[in-house]
Amino acid sequence: MLNRRTLLQAGTALTSLALPIAGWSQAKPDKLTILCHRVHRSVLTGDKGGDATAEWTRRHGIGIEWITLDTGPLHERLFRESSLSSTSVDLAFLLNTRATPNVTNLLEPLDGLMKADALEDPADIFPGLLAAMRFGGKTYAVPHRHATTGFHYNEAIFKEKGVPIPRTFEDVIEAAKKLTFTRADGSQVFGFLIEGDNYPNVIDMARAYDGDFITGDYKLGVNEPAMLRAVQTLRDFYAAGVMPRNWTAIKGEEVNTWMQSGRVAMTITSFGRTQFYNDKEKSRHPGDIKVMALPASRDLKAKFPQAAPAKTEFWAMCIPKSARNKPVAWSLIKELSSKSNTVKAALNGNGPVRASAYKDAEFAARMPYAAAEAATLKVARVPIPAFDNAAKAGDIFVEELQAAVLGRKGVALAMDDVARRVKPLLP
Repeated sequence: MLNRRTLLQAGTALTSLALPIAGWSQAKPDKLTILCHRVHRSVLTGDKGGDATAEWTRRHGIGIEWITLDTGPLHERLFRESSLSSTSVDLAFLLNTRATPNVTNLLEPLDGLMKADALEDPADIFPGLLAAMRFGGKTYAVPHRHATTGFHYNEAIFKEKGVPIPRTFEDVIEAAKKLTFTRADGSQVFGFLIEGDNYPNVIDMARAYDGDFITGDYKLGVNEPAMLRAVQTLRDFYAAGVMPRNWTAIKGEEVNTWMQSGRVAMTITSFGRTQFYNDKEKSRHPGDIKVMALPASRDLKAKFPQAAPAKTEFWAMCIPKSARNKPVAWSLIKELSSKSNTVKAALNGNGPVRASAYKDAEFAARMPYAAAEAATLKVARVPIPAFDNAAKAGDIFVEELQAAVLGRKGVALAMDDVARRVKPLLP
């Protein structure tokens, strides 16, 4: 005869056979709901690399419901759902700039799930990305998609003026001066340009000297020698006419347009922009605009021989604290983070977060800058750590930066003022 204990044991065994997921003891859900940007769904289910979700759904018999929103509404929905006692959202994508210490109160710490069902080769994931998702010694999200800074230059302009390609950041500074000139037709070429109403690319310049605005542990580096050198360089560029007189109003899209038209010789922006710059339909210099790793200062070449620790921004996968199917959601995160699925997503257009993906022959053949981007990611870190007052801190930096570059305030004084004004905002 079957007693109650025997029936319970049999039921547990059947559940285990139906869904062999570590730590799962509840009824199997019919579906998981993923909250994401449309690009995440595209790179995970595209046809060039294949559907990274297909095998998992087949194996477990669980469907996937996609909720796709733009960046702002996505995060608003995630935080609202996560604050409820229970949410139907099982897995969500989170931008690193929104992952503040306070936000982690709404997310499930992943360490227990990782211990029960470990990620494949976590050391293969670029360390700067993983570190940015750890708060108070706990991991709250797994990186999935990145945009990382590269150094872009117009090879045709370098050849026109007989200037060698930079190998150190000091070479960049010298080349910028030599590549600022007026052509015979009266058109002006500027040697170097980054947007003037934002701060991340200034941090890239400071990273050539291994500097920071705010360090990962919320210490101010804005008035340290590395950042002072970066801001002084911009001040010198502006004074010498290397950058246009309306620099403070220049936005990122204008920099991109000027690069395409051949009005700018060098810029700092994400590696992926090289495809846009060389678009045969839109660019006057298709094939001429190259990208490489941001070169470090000659003083740091021993420490950073291949690339300066440029900035990276990224999306990561997380689980709301009030989600109902956490072990199952973790199982899917683990699946999507595998080496093979990282390559699939990369072939679909994703920025891969694993070093091994850059060694894949098909991916490397499609992305001529793969080796340079991989070298950068080994040392890259986020521009500033996320915190509640980050946007206000950024506005303060831009205000004082512009005053310094325009010569309205001394560089050291301006950066001291940033430190004084930002310090009370830090966690």
